Amino acid sequence: MSLTKLITFNKKEKKMVLCFMLAAMMMMTTGFTRNTIPTNIHQVSIEVDGRTITTNTTHTSPDYILSRAGVKLSANDEFHMEKINDRNTKITVYRAVPVTVSYEGQKKEVMTSKQTVGDALIELGYNLEDVEAAPGLDTKIEENLDIVVKDNAAKLQALALKREEMMKPKVQTENGSTSYRAVYTMEATAYLPTDGSPEGLTAMGIPATRGVVAVDPRVIPLGSRVYIPGYGVAIAADTGGAIRGERIDLCMETYSECMNFGRRDVQVYVLD
Repeated sequence: MSLTKLITFNKKEKKMVLCFMLAAMMMMTTGFTRNTIPTNIHQVSIEVDGRTITTNTTHTSPDYILSRAGVKLSANDEFHMEKINDRNTKITVYRAVPVTVSYEGQKKEVMTSKQTVGDALIELGYNLEDVEAAPGLDTKIEENLDIVVKDNAAKLQALALKREEMMKPKVQTENGSTSYRAVYTMEATAYLPTDGSPEGLTAMGIPATRGVVAVDPRVIPLGSRVYIPGYGVAIAADTGGAIRGERIDLCMETYSECMNFGRRDVQVYVLD
């Protein structure tokens, strides 16, 4: 083989080697590129200021995503992130707006990004069970909205009744501690169910039995519940010709009970 042919062959061989090397590098590069394509890319739709921004990202931090999308948040702004599916996420940005809140003559302007009056009041520390608001708690927040807050009238009334009940005097009965509205020291006697009428009926038309007492309706109205220590809780359901003023007649079950009781002074509590 001549020297010229040998040199030509070496050049061809070198070209082939270079081609193989180039092809191998392209295959390696292509394979590397395919293998390094992120598989966790997801699309994020950002609803902000009346427009929608769509971006693709591998990040999951909403603060980072908003920043990369050029969305700047002020101190009172809020956002809500919602995952639609594995590849789609939605971020809604709520801009804070000024509203005026009036309570007990005090008025103040605050910035809120809450969506309803109720949520804004909760943010300000109000207990929604204790207050009423105009406009209503479900009203959508708008810029420069005037919100008037006042104490819940029903709640105040319930608290007043509770305080009133707590202030009432109480007596310990067989039914527990019970409030009363009046107490009298009365002369008491005892009678049998048939002493008033042969049928054993009271002035209110109910059967006379233990737990029924006769009173002067001008002192204790008929139908009142009373408590007499040593006798118990009873109902004032009967009257009597001799029962006038601060006198009371207690119905007993037997003649011997009546005799043993006799005539004595007792405390009579008129229960609530």
